[in-house]
Amino acid sequence: MPIHLLPLLAPVVLIVAAVLIPAQRTITPRRAAWLAEGAGLVALLVALTMPVILMVTGAGDGAAPGVLGHVIAVRVDVVSAVMLMLVAFIGWVVARYARTYLDGEAGQARFALWLLATLAAVQILVLSGTVVQFVGAWIATSLCLHRLLLFYPERIGAQRAAYKKFVTARLGDAALIGAALLLVAAYGTTQIAGILSAARLGEGGALAAAAAGFLALAALLKSAQFPSHGWLTEVMEAPTPVSALLHAGVVNGGGFLLIRFADVLLLSPLVLAVLVGIGGFTALFGGVVMLTQPTVKVSLAWSTVSQMGFMILQCGLALFPLALLHIVAHSLYKAHAFLSAGGAIERVAAQRRPGPVAVPGLRSVARAFGLAITIYGLVYLASGALIGFGAKSPQAVALGAILIFGVAYLLAQGLADAAPRALTRRTAQMSVLATVAYLALQRGAEWLTAGVLPPAPVAGPLEWALILLALVSFGAVAVAQSTLPLWAHHPAAQGLRVHITNGFYINAVEDRLLRVWSRPRARKGAAS
Repeated sequence: MPIHLLPLLAPVVLIVAAVLIPAQRTITPRRAAWLAEGAGLVALLVALTMPVILMVTGAGDGAAPGVLGHVIAVRVDVVSAVMLMLVAFIGWVVARYARTYLDGEAGQARFALWLLATLAAVQILVLSGTVVQFVGAWIATSLCLHRLLLFYPERIGAQRAAYKKFVTARLGDAALIGAALLLVAAYGTTQIAGILSAARLGEGGALAAAAAGFLALAALLKSAQFPSHGWLTEVMEAPTPVSALLHAGVVNGGGFLLIRFADVLLLSPLVLAVLVGIGGFTALFGGVVMLTQPTVKVSLAWSTVSQMGFMILQCGLALFPLALLHIVAHSLYKAHAFLSAGGAIERVAAQRRPGPVAVPGLRSVARAFGLAITIYGLVYLASGALIGFGAKSPQAVALGAILIFGVAYLLAQGLADAAPRALTRRTAQMSVLATVAYLALQRGAEWLTAGVLPPAPVAGPLEWALILLALVSFGAVAVAQSTLPLWAHHPAAQGLRVHITNGFYINAVEDRLLRVWSRPRARKGAAS
């Protein structure tokens, strides 16, 4: 076997294990769970060979021989290596967790089967070297996930969420198929390497620009962007391991799609602008709704909606290395958050004083934002002088400033009049540490993906307008969040909170539309 095809062993092991579960009719649910965990561990060990393959052979594609090579190929580069290791690691952790979480459940073996199938589909997706393989794995991922969402098929909430996801996914599939057909027509090849090489040279014309639009639409639908986010906020009827599994290249598969075809997207600045608008709005919308949710898992789901919006925003700003970094960091954090959600109530109850340690006033908030921007500027200049990196793109600088708004919220707690001095020192130290860590990770991601992912283009009038809009929007929301204790108890705010908690009833509108669309099919089924 050519060394470039070696990573395919990871999904092959998972597929074989998934086939063995129904093939052995006498297999017990517990043995099926152990089989899933073992297969996940083997897949992880295979995935860990990706860096070695990259160092030995370099980036490239390993295609199957003959005509089959136009359908099946393995793309080995930094992006596929990072994603395969991420998916394999989270998949193994979820399989290990589910073995005890679902112990005694009648459907444990069925869960193990579809867990393995979903992981295999995602791994084939991230390794895809042809658009045919990419589309096939994309569709398979959604269909396998659908079975996991219906683990408890008798629950009305599970049925509603799965149906929403099914409809949204089919629309996304259609968009991706359209993009694939346009890419093949524009470049005359199914090989992703050939498509990206030609796109980097500016080739493709109107067909490539149209393909970029369909790619963006598929990504928006896959990653639960407004207003198609409803299913993600309602999947809590599925077992907790499913919620964690969503972050193993499933819900963030839209971001991977944009990263993989980054060179094509750069051919259409208008498409990038749309991604900035929708992604930025979804990030703000999801973040605000998250703050009002009364349950841990639903709050985490809205947080994922917000984070997926921020990931799409990063892609719209053409900061693809940072979007890849965001996928890794958020996937690891959120998978852990869901798997440990059961102990959240105990941890909150153990706190002496839940909520803000100190309530900052407007003056403290203003000082905090000024200090946070100052820290960011000083650390940025110091890192450039010490490490020797060149000037950063304004898109990357603006993204750093947006993230520093979170540091300002932390500083505001320490600068409040009632805050003890120890808290002030601690928040200042943590703010500097967070800023240094962010810039180090940012520059590390750019260095790691240099030559694989394109750099952000020179900012023109459109890019500057989007940057300014993002800074103003996220800054205003950050100020509102920092001053929340000052106005949250106002009667008008209490009334608004009800609407925010319900997500401004977008889910209810979607439910009504889906009932209307499904009614003719139901009548047809009844007549037959």
